[in-house]
Amino acid sequence: MRHLLLAAAAIASLTAPAAAETIAITGGKLVVGDGSAPMEGGTVVVRDGTIVAAGKGVAVPTGARTIDATGKWVTPGVFAGFSRLGLSEVDAVNGTNDKGGGKSGFSAAIDVAPAIDPFRSPIAVNRSAGVTRAVVAPEGGDRIFAGQGAIADLGADTDPVTRARAFQFVEFGEAGAEASGGSRSGNHLHFRAMLREAQDHAAGADAFDDDLLKKEDARVLQAVLRGEQRLLIHVEGANDILRLLELKREFPAIKMVFVGASEGWRVASQLAQAGVPVIASALNDLPATFEMLGATQSNIGRMKDAGVKVAIGMINDRDSHQLRYTTQYAGNLVSLQRVPRASGLTWDEAFAAISSAPAEILGVGDRLGSLKAGKAGDVVVWDGDPLELTSAPTHVLIDGVEQPLGNRQDRLRDRYRTPQEGALPKAYEH
Repeated sequence: MRHLLLAAAAIASLTAPAAAETIAITGGKLVVGDGSAPMEGGTVVVRDGTIVAAGKGVAVPTGARTIDATGKWVTPGVFAGFSRLGLSEVDAVNGTNDKGGGKSGFSAAIDVAPAIDPFRSPIAVNRSAGVTRAVVAPEGGDRIFAGQGAIADLGADTDPVTRARAFQFVEFGEAGAEASGGSRSGNHLHFRAMLREAQDHAAGADAFDDDLLKKEDARVLQAVLRGEQRLLIHVEGANDILRLLELKREFPAIKMVFVGASEGWRVASQLAQAGVPVIASALNDLPATFEMLGATQSNIGRMKDAGVKVAIGMINDRDSHQLRYTTQYAGNLVSLQRVPRASGLTWDEAFAAISSAPAEILGVGDRLGSLKAGKAGDVVVWDGDPLELTSAPTHVLIDGVEQPLGNRQDRLRDRYRTPQEGALPKAYEH
């Protein structure tokens, strides 16, 4: 009975989030998150879930609850540029893994939003590390179109979806070729043919091929063809990137975003000219596959220098569980500036790459990603430089609601750090 009561209390804590209030965070080193330099002694005021003011000399409203951030850093919440957060508890256990469409037979029509589970333990773990929003994408299976991804928040409540069906996700390169019969030529033909079938479906053409693309998938792809829904494409190799840029000229309305892009630096000028943004893996520097032979940690810095809009993502890099590494990756790109002949990011650019840049690339920069009036009250107070490994959040706000920072890992650590006789589970008795 005691365990049932504790479980009920835990569920209640999620189903009844604290009400938003007026909160003033004062005295901290304020990072707006838009690429501008931090300012000392800044103040952020959040009212009813929304930022109403942020900067120096901001007055504290009467009656506001005040958080003293003197000696600390105040930033926007970390916006994870790519993840499968909330879709898996244990990747190797099928019953807890909802990252793909399984054997449903559908592809583009898959919608991950209903599968994002706020009770998954990685939600609390990453929230306690300062991650407040995440791009959540489906995982490709035996078809190149994986389905529609969402933008989620990591709040301690039962409504994790900020925006459902925010984008369509598709696999290219080696993964796309494997799903297209083992051929890159087949991959490109498959992609073109599916888009053409979607156009035929929209036009009511009698020649619509239901074997290639189900009607529900074709219907969903209309938003991509009209440019109403972004198309996130996993692509790593430079040649595949160039071929996709050619395809963009054939379908000019499609809003492409490249994910991964380990060899993006090789074609950075073409990416910049085409205006295609990139959610890049930050630290790929070894050829894990043949399409990544040109991988270098200077990739993001070189693309940034060429004028490409770049954010940091974590595709196929513990992307279901370890989004908390995002700040470490950003910090490493700052340190890279000290390496001779390497290209990294300034501190200001690096933090923007994990806050405002992914929000802007996904089309939600007007509401998320930075500490500006009118934007969501996602604010994190850190005990030190947030891009340093030794720093940790002391307060996390999502939509103006202060969040709990505990998680299951903390509780396990505390339980077994100093075990007491009689307090261990039955399995520990000898």
